Amino acid sequence: MKVAVVFTILLIVLLVVMGVSTTGDGTLKGRLQTFVSYGLSLTSLLLCLLTIIVSIYSVTSDIEQRQIYTVVTKPIRRFQFLLGKLLGVILLDVVLLGLFSAIIYTITIYTPEFSNATEIERLQADNEFYTARASIMPPEADITEEVDEAYGQLERSGQLPEGMSRNEVIAELTSRKKLAKRAAAVGYQLVWEFDNVKPVDPDESLFIRFKYDVAVTPPDSQVYSRWLAGDYRQIKYGTKIENRIYTFDRKDPVRTFREIEVPADAVAKDGYLAVGFLNDPRFNNTSVIFPLEDGLEVLYKADTFAGNFMRAVLLILFRLIFLACLGILASTFLSFPVAILLCLVLFFTASVSGFVIESFDYLSESIGVFYSYTFKWMIRLLPQFDKFSPAKFLVPARFLDWSLLAECAALMVCIKGLLLLVFALVIFSYREIAKIII
Repeated sequence: MKVAVVFTILLIVLLVVMGVSTTGDGTLKGRLQTFVSYGLSLTSLLLCLLTIIVSIYSVTSDIEQRQIYTVVTKPIRRFQFLLGKLLGVILLDVVLLGLFSAIIYTITIYTPEFSNATEIERLQADNEFYTARASIMPPEADITEEVDEAYGQLERSGQLPEGMSRNEVIAELTSRKKLAKRAAAVGYQLVWEFDNVKPVDPDESLFIRFKYDVAVTPPDSQVYSRWLAGDYRQIKYGTKIENRIYTFDRKDPVRTFREIEVPADAVAKDGYLAVGFLNDPRFNNTSVIFPLEDGLEVLYKADTFAGNFMRAVLLILFRLIFLACLGILASTFLSFPVAILLCLVLFFTASVSGFVIESFDYLSESIGVFYSYTFKWMIRLLPQFDKFSPAKFLVPARFLDWSLLAECAALMVCIKGLLLLVFALVIFSYREIAKIII
């Protein structure tokens, strides 16, 4: 098919042009992040469209041009005919995806060699891009008793908000209590304790990623602090432990993500790590708050960039296999243009399904009930492409776990893709290919 050749040439040209022209935020890390994000997104989009077109055309064209007559008259079953078409599309996807992924990977690896990046930028790229960092969030404190007590006080004093159900009040109190646990008044400190921290190399570094929010914005929008990282148990319990505790005096802007590099030997042999924050009373006059969603996390190297990139490419492949099954199904009972339209609608819906589901959850109760029993279940049947986006992991150098990859393969290929293929085989086995006219 000429369309495959056109898509191939177009992608090769665009990827090379993007590798040369992308600048990002002006730094080496920003340039790499921009190229990988746009490169993988463009590759995924064009290959998805190509998969839909080829999988549908390969069946509908044989039927419309009557080429299928020369096949089904031989000792070939109909299910073998469809499986052969599906296998051909998947093999085409594997070849093209391997080619374009190799181009993206090569450009990404050799970009620092052809850029005027400083040593600091190269080091930043090595630590924050050419890696695969696992993330650990602070464990949530059990605040059930505190919330129940606060609700009881409001109920006894008659101060419960009007127009809110009990569950809504409980949710609001829970959010406030959790946020209070993440706030440090002037002169006070917060300590988070982590378990099962397992950096690949104890001679490398781990990173504390944080973002401040404040009750009152300081005049210079800066927060002065003292951080510690290490085995806090020797301070907490007075035990003798050989691990060193590292301290850092810092000044950081509010509402901006920042990272602290800590030697990985701060982690104890049993995987224990404590991170402490002190709201410096010498310079600050406001409470400091760490947002619940992304206020604080510990990042450590769990794998290499090459391994993470390979798993990200597999995410795209699983998406293509699902779309190939969808295209084969649509081609068994629809004409070429109608099948293309149906598959494109389902593809773009699956690309934003996570956003659609979250959006409808915030609708009013009357609309929400109607949606819950109609469109919600239809959308949930589609795979959430936005949830399994490769750029979501590669751009921030987040470790793509094999368990998440297995979940994606099970949902997209083994369950939903296989179900579509079964429907296609059933429909095609009963379809009338030709009529006998006397």
